[in-house]
Amino acid sequence: MGERNYISIPALGNINLGTTSNVGLSDFVYKYNDPTGKYDLTTFMSSSVDRTEFLGKLKTNNQINTNIGLTLFSTGFYGLGGFNTIDVGVKSNTSFNLPYELFNFMKTGMDQEVYHIKDFSANSNNYLEIALGHAHKVNDNLTIGAKLKLLLGAANVDAKIDQMDIALTGDKWEIMANGTLNTAVAKGYYKTKTDNPGQISGFDYDSPGVAGLGGAVDLGITYQLGDHLTLSAAALDLGYISWSKNLKGATRNNEPFIFDGFSNIAIEPAEGDPNSVDKQFDNIKDDLEDMTRFYDEGTSRRSTKLTSTVNLGAEYKFPFYDRLSLGLLATTHINKPYTWNEATVAASISPLKWFDATVNYSYSDFGPNLGWMVNFHPKGFTFFMGSDRMITEVTPQYIPVGNMNANLCLGFNITFGRKR
Repeated sequence: MGERNYISIPALGNINLGTTSNVGLSDFVYKYNDPTGKYDLTTFMSSSVDRTEFLGKLKTNNQINTNIGLTLFSTGFYGLGGFNTIDVGVKSNTSFNLPYELFNFMKTGMDQEVYHIKDFSANSNNYLEIALGHAHKVNDNLTIGAKLKLLLGAANVDAKIDQMDIALTGDKWEIMANGTLNTAVAKGYYKTKTDNPGQISGFDYDSPGVAGLGGAVDLGITYQLGDHLTLSAAALDLGYISWSKNLKGATRNNEPFIFDGFSNIAIEPAEGDPNSVDKQFDNIKDDLEDMTRFYDEGTSRRSTKLTSTVNLGAEYKFPFYDRLSLGLLATTHINKPYTWNEATVAASISPLKWFDATVNYSYSDFGPNLGWMVNFHPKGFTFFMGSDRMITEVTPQYIPVGNMNANLCLGFNITFGRKR
């Protein structure tokens, strides 16, 4: 329920950018004493990095999630017995799961003869959202709301290796893999190798467009329990997208193949001119692509679930100063196998009728975080900015050094009508 009617500044009404992870740059990049004096950093693949130290930092499943939400247009107004909203926005969610055994293979190499890698996966979902919302105050205590969404799918990629068995044969590796690759992009197609018919070597598309259609719903409820306590619950993005032309790919389960190993990552001067960190990661990426071989299996229809969120909250306004409140929030982001949970405690103060400020502390599956928010809402406009996951240390390229837990949310809207 808005205080007033509003209309957003195009593309500035609500911007939300975020990453979460249980690993960070410092787990993969190390200081390097380069005799040539050319570089001062190297990757974990360098022989100067202790294997036990590197592997000891990793989890069984190392996850990295990114999300982008951009509201292109939004408006809200009172009418029809409640508060109504119309929103048009873009959403993108991308997740990776990198198992411990993958890095053990990369770092340990021939010192171990057999490896079993499970749940190596990547997923990206990207779509345009058109939403109609309505919130209704049932009585002085109870408010309910819902939002219906039309989803126009732009692109979806889901790649996973359920099981990969790697065995040393002489000075090379024999790999047997079981996995799938699904890609849905309008007018997209796989490129294949000429020397190995059917093996996917890349992807391209003729022009962007709508690759899928879907729908979703948001549901919410608040209940004021007494004069000072408000309880709330919400379920967001409950829905699917159906992709009309999904490009299928799969491993050939009964055909092992030979992999040369991670052998082209020149780091020390003895191996030639040392590579920069960027070049080392490029070579690692190329080698990973070479060890995950998929084959074109035609097209099909496919449906994918959205990343859904469930919130349970409580807010207590202090009786001695009702402009000060304490809030608790439990959140679950559902996106198997990338599901994660977070608990947040927040203190908010409204010293002026047109200004609010909040500080919060949260703990999630990815560790602890500090956050803040400021909200300016005088007559005529609103502007808010905040972060639930603050970056404390970054590289010169503004990449978080520790776990990649960071986000920023901001918005600017024009308000009109009387205050409710």
